[in-house]
Amino acid sequence: MADTKRKVIDCRLYPSVNNCSLTICGSEEEVLRVAVRHAVEEHGHQATPELREQIRSLLKDE
Repeated sequence: MADTKRKVIDCRLYPSVNNCSLTICGSEEEVLRVAVRHAVEEHGHQATPELREQIRSLLKDE
């Protein structure tokens, strides 16, 4: 298994109307895929390449 750094994104760090407390961690692509889906389904964002890149820029090393 390759030594890949896990990434994390935490909704608590980004204010939202529903005070979301979700944290997602895993490989960069796993987190990005789930975080985009979450942003669209739970926060009403549009699934765009810009959203994907914005979320990618917010990922942190675990």
